[in-house]
Amino acid sequence: MKPAVTPSVTQKPEYLAIVNPAAGGGRCGRLAAAALERVRAAGIALEVVQTTRAGEAVELARRAYANGFRNFLAVGGDGTSFEIINGLFPQALSPAEKPALGFLPLGTGNSFLRDFTSRGADHTIEALRTGIRRSCDVIRMQHSDGEIYFLNLVSLGFPADVGELTNRRFKRWGELGYILGVLTRLARLDHAAFPHRVGDAADWDRRPCLFLTFSNSKFTGGKMMIAPKADPTDGQIEYVRWSPVGRLRLLWTLPRLFTGTHIEHRLASRAAARRIDLDLPAPVNVMVDGEILRLHCRSLEILPAALDVIV
Repeated sequence: MKPAVTPSVTQKPEYLAIVNPAAGGGRCGRLAAAALERVRAAGIALEVVQTTRAGEAVELARRAYANGFRNFLAVGGDGTSFEIINGLFPQALSPAEKPALGFLPLGTGNSFLRDFTSRGADHTIEALRTGIRRSCDVIRMQHSDGEIYFLNLVSLGFPADVGELTNRRFKRWGELGYILGVLTRLARLDHAAFPHRVGDAADWDRRPCLFLTFSNSKFTGGKMMIAPKADPTDGQIEYVRWSPVGRLRLLWTLPRLFTGTHIEHRLASRAAARRIDLDLPAPVNVMVDGEILRLHCRSLEILPAALDVIV
């Protein structure tokens, strides 16, 4: 009698790496292979897929999660991780099925990782090798056409208008392009009202402002510390509002955005809340994790410890 044949089982690699070769003006495409080889040299089994168009990382992450992957690497910039997050959620909201996400920062901004380290890919590879993970909050925004999820921040007003202009005209210049966008928007500065209610507040704030930001982490645009008191593990949305300001005073204040001391200015205010409601009359420019969208925003809520981050 012949011995029974045991069916072979193909084990999934430990991580799915989703690479956006266009990130950082093509920088990611040039550097990704070497960075991923360093990950493999640290003993991490990888499957690698590349995106070919905007939005494809959403589809890749969603399909991989449905097929049993729980560990992901975002190889690119903030936009790459934003798409992966929106592929994982809301399916990943079950605590028993919580995914993990690491970052190989080869794009332009890479803002979220700066809350934890300035060493970039070196830090991530060490965290992968040693198995270091931290629970991290995720923010969900409801809008008129559905919902989105993000790790970093949502901005309305001046930063979103700067981001829209930067993406349209200066994106190839990286962080310098963002500064050029700031200076260009400064020349035609305006202030708008974004009616909102923070936490359990009884009244709506309908005053014009320079900007509103709703943050999970400290940095945006690379090294701008727009929400210095934000903590992605505290179960709170960090709310920052700036009142209307003149061009010269705003220009004088801009360097303080890189140190976080702008929050001490008398025109700035902040709060921490688990939920924000908005009563906008129409869609507006929204900067979310480095991406510029046009959305009719309704609310934001914190999802505590919904994701493990490898940092």
